[in-house]
Amino acid sequence: MPASTSLLIAGCGDVGGRLAQRMLQTGWTVYGLRRQVAALPAGVLPVAGDLQQSACPLDWPTAPLDYLVYSAAAGQHDEAGYRAAYVDGLRHVLGWLAEHGQKPRRLFFVSSSGVYGQRDGEWIDETSPAEAQGFSAQVMLEAERLALASGIPATRVRLTGIYGPGREWLLKQVRMGYRVVSEPPLYANRIHVDDCAGLLAHLLAADAAGGTLADCYIGVDDAPAPLHEVVGWLRERLGVTGWAEESTVRRSGSKRCSNARARALGWAPRYPSYREGYAAILDGR
Repeated sequence: MPASTSLLIAGCGDVGGRLAQRMLQTGWTVYGLRRQVAALPAGVLPVAGDLQQSACPLDWPTAPLDYLVYSAAAGQHDEAGYRAAYVDGLRHVLGWLAEHGQKPRRLFFVSSSGVYGQRDGEWIDETSPAEAQGFSAQVMLEAERLALASGIPATRVRLTGIYGPGREWLLKQVRMGYRVVSEPPLYANRIHVDDCAGLLAHLLAADAAGGTLADCYIGVDDAPAPLHEVVGWLRERLGVTGWAEESTVRRSGSKRCSNARARALGWAPRYPSYREGYAAILDGR
């Protein structure tokens, strides 16, 4: 019997854990690297390690690794925290791979649509300029360049606003009477956490089957929507009638991200818009 395809998920947290479960169901061998390996899903082979430390984890896999998904999360939301998580952490993992003579077929770097700085509600795709000026975007772009220059075929997966169980900030704000400007509309992009895992699983399977992947995909649902529309729908669903004194939310960016490239590869989100996704959360599904 041929050996199963192997995958290392570096930073195997919420998204990574959901991805791991999907790949285990298809017969892959999955290693999960994180500090607290007790939190890994059943069946994931634990690699106890800290991405921010240069020392290679003691239980680093010795067998060849077919794929690497780098899915870190910053522990602190400042420039130092971002650099430690995304640039230094990726550099450490690439060093550990080289130390063990492992060269995966492809590296998937989980990035963010925050690298796009567009503010006027325009539609963007993977070919749009990624020129956001904030430190988080600049550090993420540096990490992306490191992935592309790694010597391993690399694909960046730029996820938009992730929501789902345990990621309910907007629901909390709506319950408190949160207001948002309606003119000009503040477009927001989102993807359910299960669809994040589903997109990554789809890309892995496509590459393993010999498909040709691009070097970048945006992870977003089918329907970017004005934030005031989402808030209005949630208010009605939650039965919220009061308003907070604060009348607006600080305007940062406004853009509409397209998932056409991922869809052209055969992927489709389980939750095509905020309505299906938030209904599932509110119904406990």
